[in-house]
Amino acid sequence: MHILIAVFVLPSYMATLGRGAPLPGRGALVEDPQSQEMVKMSRDLIEKILQAIPDTHASCIHSQALQLNSTENERLAMIAKTIGIPSAPVLKAVSENYTLETCLRHMSEGLQLHRALLSSVTPRLENKDKVISLQADIRDLVIQVNKLLKKVHAEAVVQPSPTPVALTLPGDYEIQVAAHLTLVQLQAFGQDVVRCLRSLDRSNEEETES
Repeated sequence: MHILIAVFVLPSYMATLGRGAPLPGRGALVEDPQSQEMVKMSRDLIEKILQAIPDTHASCIHSQALQLNSTENERLAMIAKTIGIPSAPVLKAVSENYTLETCLRHMSEGLQLHRALLSSVTPRLENKDKVISLQADIRDLVIQVNKLLKKVHAEAVVQPSPTPVALTLPGDYEIQVAAHLTLVQLQAFGQDVVRCLRSLDRSNEEETES
């Protein structure tokens, strides 16, 4: 049970972001208008992605046993390992030991991972239009996150496109599980992305103070 949670339910470390001591490297992004526009665009995109996941899931998953927010998802860890679905990078609160650059890099890598997973399974799906649209939104968000990463570290090397993920999909059931678990994991990862970006949004601070 503990292993399953580690794979599919990302820790809510981000919940405490946005208050307390200034975050290392955060000040420049908060004060720079261009960076704030990128943060706003990124927040809009991740919200769009999260809102699209339920409809995307419904469009391509026809097995009634595979529900997006079911506790039964934890039982699928072994088959996920067999299929070859990697876990996403863990996002946590920015600190002296977990810098803003690391946070943004993990954010970019995690989004690229899910885009690659969706790219791998999409050709095997019957209904793929919403999945393809979701991939495009993830791509656009990665572009914005990588721009923010460049703002934090000008020499940061960003991944231009996702590294292909080879999945073992011998039959329809494995295809369905792969698409299902990718969307489950993307939803959990996306919720932590929201918390991270909220902590970088100056307008969020102004709303809190008013």
